[in-house]
Amino acid sequence: MSTEIFLAVIVTWAATYLSRLLGMLTSTKIDENSKIYRWFNCLAYSTLAALTSRVLIFPNGDLMDTNYLTRIIVILIAISIYFLSKRNLVYSTVFSAIILTVINSQT
Repeated sequence: MSTEIFLAVIVTWAATYLSRLLGMLTSTKIDENSKIYRWFNCLAYSTLAALTSRVLIFPNGDLMDTNYLTRIIVILIAISIYFLSKRNLVYSTVFSAIILTVINSQT
């Protein structure tokens, strides 16, 4: 393994686990009802919405071969599965991939 790859793995590991360690150490002092916590929560949801919109409007890779209607249908079905499964992201993610594959194989 080259030195650059080894260094990249070490830096990535440190960034991941040091941030988790700092989060664990400071989590007892966080008030979930504070304005800053709610702001970060809104920021996280808005980032997720922006990424989802980007995938829908400007897809990359294999999604470029699907049309807008197919993508919209799959996203609506995934949102429905998310709420029907009591907000379980695993079910909606897995089923959306399956549904997209089935719809694309028929066209």
